[in-house]
Amino acid sequence: MQTCANVATVAFAGLEARRIEVQVQLAPGTHGIVIVGLGDKAVSEARERVRAAFASIGLAIPAGRLVINLAPADMPKEGTHYDLPIALATMAAIGALPHDALDGVVCFGEVGLDGALAPAPGALPAAMAAHGMGAAFICPEACGAEAAWAGGEVIAAPSLLSLVNHFRGGAALKPPERGDLIAGASVPDLRDVRGQEQAKRALEIAAAGAHNILFVGPPGAGKSMLAQRLPGLLPPLSSEELLEVSMLHSVAGLLERGRLTRTRPFRAPHHSASMAALVGGGLRAKPGEISLAHQGVLFLDELPEFSQQALDALRQPLESGQVLIARANHHVTYPARILLAAAMNPCRCGGGSGAGVCRRGRCAIDYQARLSGPLLDRIDIQLDVPPVTAADLALPPPIEGTAEAAARVGRAREAQTAREAGLNATLALEDLERVAAPDAPGAALLAKAAESLALSARAYHRTLKVARTIADLDGSDAVRRIHVAEALSLKRQWAGAEQGAFAKVS
Repeated sequence: MQTCANVATVAFAGLEARRIEVQVQLAPGTHGIVIVGLGDKAVSEARERVRAAFASIGLAIPAGRLVINLAPADMPKEGTHYDLPIALATMAAIGALPHDALDGVVCFGEVGLDGALAPAPGALPAAMAAHGMGAAFICPEACGAEAAWAGGEVIAAPSLLSLVNHFRGGAALKPPERGDLIAGASVPDLRDVRGQEQAKRALEIAAAGAHNILFVGPPGAGKSMLAQRLPGLLPPLSSEELLEVSMLHSVAGLLERGRLTRTRPFRAPHHSASMAALVGGGLRAKPGEISLAHQGVLFLDELPEFSQQALDALRQPLESGQVLIARANHHVTYPARILLAAAMNPCRCGGGSGAGVCRRGRCAIDYQARLSGPLLDRIDIQLDVPPVTAADLALPPPIEGTAEAAARVGRAREAQTAREAGLNATLALEDLERVAAPDAPGAALLAKAAESLALSARAYHRTLKVARTIADLDGSDAVRRIHVAEALSLKRQWAGAEQGAFAKVS
């Protein structure tokens, strides 16, 4: 005689949680547990965890062949969150749970050898998928605060035994409460930076329009200090952005006890990071640093020290705002709309620009040649940062700091929102022509600069976007010549390029 039971869970394809049916059949035959349905190593090991958990709570699997199918069978299944649905469906199949207890529920979680339930990455998008199906969500107690943000019915249990008691009416489990909405880590103040007024202005422009920015200067000039203060200039995450960012961090296993924050992400990977670490991938196609910085800042210090393969892998996500990870049998897409902030020395020995002329001949040219032209083309603001003098360090703290600059950034972003075309850095071509067309003197200057500086079409349009942001900071509806001139001044002349080109333009 065969006994069967089904329960639903989810499989992740990027941030999308797709419904999976866990089908369990106990039939006569050779004793054993077989899991089919294209599961990875963690899924196949679930049979041993479930077997040990059953033994610890006094349950025995009857003699016979237990077949567990994860349908649809052609979709890859990864992770330990299949433990709980496999365990509950098996309990229903052997009669340890009422047969209808698993109707209209989605199960998610890892099972320990002692029957305790452990958290697994992705509880928030899984709970949202369950809510979208109109189903209750069963998860480990440690995931309850996270899953509660999705709304709907959530059952968070500490162990398998507590779930048995809940379904049999012995001791009902209380719905979990949402995790806290926390303030996030404090951000250093812009007042700490002495001097570097042009760099601080460039940082404000970058924050206002979400423009990628690169600081080039000798060691100790304050490049990293400036970049670390960029998140403080950005407005808090909106409700929609908060949900998307939190889902990404949930899939990556970075949410702690369901605590969310409206502070924008700031990721600063070391320059030894691989291509998969930056853009995502690996065995389980996890989100990379560029996706974990979604709606926030990705800071790459010592930019030329990153591998060329890793840097060039950033080119497509910087343009499209998303990462597509292709595998032989499936594709995974993660959002990656970031503000890239980068810093570098002008040459390997740190000289060449303000710290004394490099004595190694082609040192600066060779060092800067590690950055490809197409990558630099996607960085709107490229600025030389001179060394800080003793006179600068002796100055009193500036009157204006992060709060004042953030207020101007907020007003500029409100103006962009009112135009309903998105932030300036992401303007489509048709919107750019509509909202950022410069006046006649500004158009003439930009045309002359495009010819003298040999700007690509992308660089031309990005310069215009920066000019639109400068106009927004000035509260101007029109993009004037002065705005175009300042945007062009933020285009650095690279080593080996014709010197004085901008002087000819202006």
